[in-house]
Amino acid sequence: MKISDIRIDYSLKSLDVTDVQDCPIEQFKKWFGEALEAKVIEVNAMNLSTVQSDGRPNARIVLLKGVDSGFVFFTNYQSKKGLELEVNPNVAATFYWAELERQVRIIGSVEKVTAEESDEYYFSRPYSSQVGAWVSPQSHEIENRDYLAKKESEYQQKFTPETITRPEHWGGYRINVSEIEFWQGRPSRLHDRILYQKDKLGNWKISRLAP
Repeated sequence: MKISDIRIDYSLKSLDVTDVQDCPIEQFKKWFGEALEAKVIEVNAMNLSTVQSDGRPNARIVLLKGVDSGFVFFTNYQSKKGLELEVNPNVAATFYWAELERQVRIIGSVEKVTAEESDEYYFSRPYSSQVGAWVSPQSHEIENRDYLAKKESEYQQKFTPETITRPEHWGGYRINVSEIEFWQGRPSRLHDRILYQKDKLGNWKISRLAP
């Protein structure tokens, strides 16, 4: 089969301006709840796009870990994404839930969460993951896999589950949203697209986009 011959006609649901919540965060929570009920695989996986210093985009999958006034994820601040965010905090994020024929696109900018928020999540993780945050110089070149195994052993000897601390170079970001689009697949590629845009006063304008 040719790749260009792959086609799926979407028909599960519909979406209209009259169907959505006034606040996009509440609309996301509604859809996320439905995705959980549908047992979507890796339901909290989102494609996070950053901007490199030369203007080229960069993207990877990260895991959403909280939704409050924005979208929260955690990482190594010295990783490639972390260094890019220090220079340019503007990001885009995308969720795709194939089981529900839905996509959510987010545009905004990040800020670091508080140290208390980072601590709360860090200490909720398994001990092995806590150690892993110390072990990995994320995105930096290493000689081989043995490097990681050696460092893991060293930090397991240094820290017990009771004495381990959060590395200062590891913590969370919150995406503060300026635009968010909810996409529902429809037949004949005539998909439903509902866009929220925040104005200068912080109010949300809701509109329909052509597919």
